[in-house]
Amino acid sequence: MTRPRLVGVGVGPGDPDLLTIAGLRECREASRIFVPVLGTDEQGRAEAVVRAHLPAGHIERLVFALNDTVTGPQERRRRHWDAAAERVAEHLRCAGGSAVFATIGDPAVYSTFGYLASTVRSLVGDLDVATVPGITAMQAAASTAGLSLTEGTEPLTVIPVTRDLAALRAALEGPGTVVAYKGGRRIAELRAAVAEAGALDRAIHAEHLGTKDERVRALAELADEPAPYLSTVVVLPPRGGRGEQL
Repeated sequence: MTRPRLVGVGVGPGDPDLLTIAGLRECREASRIFVPVLGTDEQGRAEAVVRAHLPAGHIERLVFALNDTVTGPQERRRRHWDAAAERVAEHLRCAGGSAVFATIGDPAVYSTFGYLASTVRSLVGDLDVATVPGITAMQAAASTAGLSLTEGTEPLTVIPVTRDLAALRAALEGPGTVVAYKGGRRIAELRAAVAEAGALDRAIHAEHLGTKDERVRALAELADEPAPYLSTVVVLPPRGGRGEQL
């Protein structure tokens, strides 16, 4: 008998055209496609990408506390993790075959899939877990803005700005490109930190990537009001002429 299989599929930042052929194949072959949402009455970005290709697909929404802050005991977040894992495990035990969890970006980069897969594995003993990589927000932002994320020997540092900006400030003091994820609630503070580092003229801000509401612009142009939670800020290092970063 074939072992049940759970596959985390990265669907990219939001543009259905950026879903990979491998990811689409997994979605087509799955007995169920699970998607993360804030509430069962609303469509999330991952679901929108999948439905653009499979409007009649077997899609089921799983509620997660995606926008909750990361401070405090996290009891609500953990309850949603457990409930989602129980539902996926139930489906795999009953239907077998493969189930897909569609996640924006890449399932290996700050994704809910890791938490889900870990718990489902503990509930379904004989389980194969696999992932299909997806295009990340930083790649999409750089492409839209016409930027090279890295050149030569430049390092790349990716930081989630969900707790504070200490790690961001430290990274801005070092070499290479710095990418800040999930900093929309702290956008004014984030912009001030980039300005203090003397890098405001080398920073861009991206939101709603791959959707009709997409905006990619200079970080200096943003107002002080909070930006969308899934904001991406890319700060480039100072660069000389062609090949000087080698």
